[in-house]
Amino acid sequence: MNLACVLCVVLLAACSSGNSRQMPRTVPVVAENADQKDVPLQIRTIGNAEAYSSVQIKALVGGEVEGVYFQEGQDVKKGDLLFKIDARPYIAALKQAEGSLARDAAQARNAEEQAKRYAILVEKDYVSRDQYEQLRANADALAAAVEADKANVENARLQLEYCTIKSPLNGRAGSVLVNAGNVIKANDIPLTMINQIAPIYVTFSIPEQNLADVKKHSALRDLHIEAIIPGDEKRPAQGALTFIDNAVNTATGTIKLKGTFENRDRRLWPGQFMDVVMTLTTEPNRVLVPSQAVQAGQQGPYVYVVKNDMTAELRVVKPGRAYQNWTIIEQGVAAGEKVVTDGQLRLTPGSRVELKNEKEHRELATEAQNTQKTREQGTNTQAPKGK
Repeated sequence: MNLACVLCVVLLAACSSGNSRQMPRTVPVVAENADQKDVPLQIRTIGNAEAYSSVQIKALVGGEVEGVYFQEGQDVKKGDLLFKIDARPYIAALKQAEGSLARDAAQARNAEEQAKRYAILVEKDYVSRDQYEQLRANADALAAAVEADKANVENARLQLEYCTIKSPLNGRAGSVLVNAGNVIKANDIPLTMINQIAPIYVTFSIPEQNLADVKKHSALRDLHIEAIIPGDEKRPAQGALTFIDNAVNTATGTIKLKGTFENRDRRLWPGQFMDVVMTLTTEPNRVLVPSQAVQAGQQGPYVYVVKNDMTAELRVVKPGRAYQNWTIIEQGVAAGEKVVTDGQLRLTPGSRVELKNEKEHRELATEAQNTQKTREQGTNTQAPKGK
C-alpha cells in the first residue's frame, strides 16, 4: 500500500515537471515603442547673466553734492540727471579765466598794431631793427598768452559742466552711495553703478573638444541659445551666440562663450545663474528609445525587443548620444518596435512576456483613433456640398 502511494507521488511530480516545461513562465514587463523624429544636437551647461554694459559713476570734480535726482533701482535713460555738485566755485573760476582772456586779448591787439607800425618805420630806417624785433617778440608772446587763456576758459567751462552728472547709457541704477550734503573729491569714491540689462549677456563655458563643432555650425548660421531660469523652467529665454573667446583656458580646458538676449521682460538679471542649452543643428529621422531600455552586457549594449508573438528577443545595439530621457540608436532597433524599459533582469532570450502597460497602450491608441475620426468628421462637415 505504501509502495503504491510513493509511485503515485512520483508520477504526479513527473507530470507537473512536464507541464512546466510545456508552459513557460510569463514575465510581466513594461515596454515602450521606439520613436523616430528629428533630434537637435545640443550642448548643455551652466551660465550666468552679465550686464550688457556696466558703468561706475564717479565725479570728475570735487565739491559738495548739491542733489541726488534719481531713486535707487530706478530705470534711467541716457542723459538723465543723476547728481549735481555745487557749481559756484567753478562759475567763479570760469569768470576769472574769461577776464584774463579779455585782458590779454586787448594787450595782444595793441602789441600787434605797434609791431605793424614799427615794421613800416624800420623799412624807412626811422627806428632800429632791434626795437622792431623787440616789439614783434612782445606781440607774439601776448598772442600765445591769449591762446593759453582760451584753453583755460575751455577747461573752466568743462569743469563747470562736470558739476552736472548725467547717465551715460540706458540702464538700471544701483544703490546711491553718496547723498546730498557730502563733500567728495574728484575721481574718488563711486557715486552709483548703472547696469544695462536690456539687452543682456549670458556667459557660459564649454569643453574645448566642443569648440570645433561650435565654430563649424556658427559659420553657417546664428546658433540659438536657451536660458532656463530656475523656478520658471517652462519659459526659457531665447537668445543667440554672439561671442567666442580668443583663447582656451588651459587651467580648466574650457572656452568662454556669450549669448545675447533681448530681455525685454527683465527675466534675466546680472549675476543670476541658469541652465544654458545651445543648439548646434538638427539631425533628421533618428531612432530613439527610452534610456532605461539600454542595458550593458558582455557583448556590449543591448535591449530586449518584444516580438509579435509576445516573446522577448535580446538585440545588441549601437547607442548614440542621449537626448533628454531618450537614447539615439544608431543600429539594432527600428522605429515602432517595442523595447522593454522595466523588468529586463527577469528576462532571458525567448521568454514570454506580458505587458503591464498594455492597457495604457490600448487606451492611447483608441484615443488617437477617436481624435483622427473627429478631425475627419469635422473636415467632411465643413466641406462645401456639390450642386
